[in-house]
Amino acid sequence: MKKILIVFILTIISLNSFSNIESDTTLINLYKLLDNKDIFVHEKEKKITEIKKMLETPNINDGQKYDINIKLYNEYKTFRSDSAIYFVKENLNIANKQRDNDRIAESKLTLASLFAVAGRYIEAVDLLKEMNSTDLPERLLVNYYDTYKLLYSYYSYNNPSEYTKKSDLYRDSLLSVLNPQSNHYQIVFAEKLYDSNRLNEAKNILLDLLNKSETEDHERAVLAYALANIYKKEGNTLLEKKYFAVSATCDIKNTIKENASMQALASVLYQTEDIEHAYRCIKSSMEDAMFCNARLRAYEVSKIFPIIDSAYQDKITKQKEELQIFLVLVSILSLFLIIAVVYVYLQMKRLSRIRRELYRTNVKLNELNTDLQSSNNQLKDLNLELSEANKIKETYIGHFLDLCSMYISKLEKYQNTLNKKAVEKKLDELYKMLKSHDMIDNELKELFENFDNIFLHLYPNFVEEFNSLLIKEERFILKTNELLNTELRIFALIRLGITDSSKIANFLHYSANTIYNYRTRVRNKAAVPREEFESLVMRIGAISK
Repeated sequence: MKKILIVFILTIISLNSFSNIESDTTLINLYKLLDNKDIFVHEKEKKITEIKKMLETPNINDGQKYDINIKLYNEYKTFRSDSAIYFVKENLNIANKQRDNDRIAESKLTLASLFAVAGRYIEAVDLLKEMNSTDLPERLLVNYYDTYKLLYSYYSYNNPSEYTKKSDLYRDSLLSVLNPQSNHYQIVFAEKLYDSNRLNEAKNILLDLLNKSETEDHERAVLAYALANIYKKEGNTLLEKKYFAVSATCDIKNTIKENASMQALASVLYQTEDIEHAYRCIKSSMEDAMFCNARLRAYEVSKIFPIIDSAYQDKITKQKEELQIFLVLVSILSLFLIIAVVYVYLQMKRLSRIRRELYRTNVKLNELNTDLQSSNNQLKDLNLELSEANKIKETYIGHFLDLCSMYISKLEKYQNTLNKKAVEKKLDELYKMLKSHDMIDNELKELFENFDNIFLHLYPNFVEEFNSLLIKEERFILKTNELLNTELRIFALIRLGITDSSKIANFLHYSANTIYNYRTRVRNKAAVPREEFESLVMRIGAISK
């Protein structure tokens, strides 16, 4: 009996060790992928470009455009929601033009699901209300119930009791029209079992599907994410991390920017005090949410990002303090070394036979002094950079808080105005206000003015120094009351360390191509070597040693 018990215990220990190794390997592979995310994005964009070229085919008809737009939607739907919405709208126009009711319904359902992902819930609800399930063909009922389930599931983040029930009802309707043998049915049914705390049944279904999956596709990411949530509920942190990592790996390889697994993994890593990797994961998740314009994901990440970021900064601070202590110890040891060398020197001076040994000691002392001087110079450079970064951070944080307060007040006032129009049933005026872009244009103008003022407060001589880098006849002459123009604003952002054209484009509300063209055009006007132009811009207004 004792032998059997020992064998049983050793078997459990072996399985746990294997699970630990497997989990660590999965996480290590994920961390390597994080450094190469851009490779997959590049391949994705290359594929999309090839599909877009099909739209340029001569004499292409509307039916062919519709099919190509569907391909582009499938590529964009979890990559860039705005682009996916654009191509679905194009298909809706084609369907309306052809008066094809099935395609109209199909496009509206697809558009509603995209609106839900993008956080445009009112538009999604309006589209769904235009349809009646009894009028839809059987093949579209799955999309209809799935879209409603998705919409109310997202709604439930703010109103869990009311909208969770609605989502559950539409989930039951979805199950009634799905093929019970299909993977889609099994995944939705496992979700229902999970909500009912029938965790073992849900886990068995998902593990069976996961073992049958042969490719690292989006479905595998969904299965792994659902399994991780079950293990989270069971309190099995090791397997929770493993399956969140499996899901996140599939998301990266399939360039799925609208994802939840990476921020969920960051959360569990933070809870297990793996702060450095938690920070890398939450940073990646925030980048993906902003890239895809998935508002719900951005909202989820924004709740945990400050916590992990604060812990990460505390860790960095602690490391710096330890480094300072180490430098003090080195200095003390160096002092003792100098004292010892001087003592040896005084002793050796009396003994002519060891003058050569004294010479070698002096050489070592000089090398040590050179190393110390080099360390001091590097420390001074680091302090200068930190000083400039802190100056920028403190200035922008203050203005950011003021702007947030101001925008909240404006939104509150705008909401009150809309409510008043709605109460007074002035629908024409209400529609006109909703349709108008004046408010957005004014806010953008004010945002740019604030940015210009803050930036020139930090770098008052930026325009003059920037012009000095350009050919004399190509220098910028600003209009009256104009602080910065578009080109100067682009390079002001670059001076602040924002070098990605896509991020600059998002801030200035231009396309990435437009920003790229501006940058190229200005570099062509440079009076310095073109390849050194932007690095010289980065040194404008730098703190002097």
